[in-house]
Amino acid sequence: MIIGVPKEIKDKEFRVGIVPAGVKTLCGLGHEVVVEKGAGLGSNMSDSEYEKAGAKVIDSAGEVYRRADMVMKVKEPLVGEYGFLREGLIVYTYLHLAPVPGLTDVLLEKGVIGIGYETVRLENGYLPLLAPMSEVAGRMSLQVGAHFLQKEEGGRGILLGGVPGVEHGHVTIIGGGNVGSNAARVASALGATVTVLDTDLHRLAHLDDLFGGKINTLMSNTHNIEEEIKQADLLVGAVLIPGGRAPSLVKKEMLPLMKKGAVIVDVAIDQGGCVETSRPTTHSSPVFELEGVIHYGVTNMPGAVPRTSTFALTNATLPFAIEIAEKGVEKAAKENKALLEGINVYKGKLVNAEVATAQNKKWEALSL
Repeated sequence: MIIGVPKEIKDKEFRVGIVPAGVKTLCGLGHEVVVEKGAGLGSNMSDSEYEKAGAKVIDSAGEVYRRADMVMKVKEPLVGEYGFLREGLIVYTYLHLAPVPGLTDVLLEKGVIGIGYETVRLENGYLPLLAPMSEVAGRMSLQVGAHFLQKEEGGRGILLGGVPGVEHGHVTIIGGGNVGSNAARVASALGATVTVLDTDLHRLAHLDDLFGGKINTLMSNTHNIEEEIKQADLLVGAVLIPGGRAPSLVKKEMLPLMKKGAVIVDVAIDQGGCVETSRPTTHSSPVFELEGVIHYGVTNMPGAVPRTSTFALTNATLPFAIEIAEKGVEKAAKENKALLEGINVYKGKLVNAEVATAQNKKWEALSL
């Protein structure tokens, strides 16, 4: 199989679809890897490193797509890449289709096989390809939030860890999964007062044990959310419905309850966001203010720490890429139910129920 690795074109997206070590593994198995010139530079990986690993470095994204049987990316195809898509091309990347029906329509029209990292799911519900970037984004949410809480950035002027004799900052995290637990880990380490809300009592019990009672846990419901956001200096949105649109839990009418200069970091924005007033932003223009509250909604947060993120991502995605390359996507998906779950669109058919529900589209179960 020929695997293509184009340069990412999303705003300040410095990650790349695979590291040279991954290329070496694929080439060692007899496959061909073509990499767009400069694709790895944002992650401090040179073209010569890719060539030494066995890749062919070529000048244009169009040529990468034309040659490839499977394109291995980080983020969803953008408008500038639509013309490169074709029937039967495997696009293996984060798709996050639920809130973007237009992209779904393009993928269906082009007849591609779209495998979303975020919906590859093991039988126990674990999302192995989403997990590493959730860990990064969860930990980054505190760095970002702490930065925008500074007065010069429009925030309340709060040091989350406080100092002796001064009240510590209050961090509220909605969602106790991978993003939320990693956000709580950093918030707690900083010395902030931390509350995590979730609807799963078993998850809350796990977090209570994990942190030795050093964080507060609450059942997520409208009353508790309203009470918590009144206290929050930093609110982290960490809700996930795999493949589906995130529920809007913090309503627009709740926003005036928050302190002026408080910060919202809505990590769920990839799936539509769990704060009604959130909207996607970019690394170039990361925040906006509404009702005196700073909103951060960058949809590719881990792109800001690309070297860490790219290695973590390749560690997770490479085993599945090898299966696809060795067996072909149909046989691989037949033999690996987790990979089957990852297929969102297949040659003109929408085959993911959660995406279809979010977009009010018809879907059909994939039969291979």
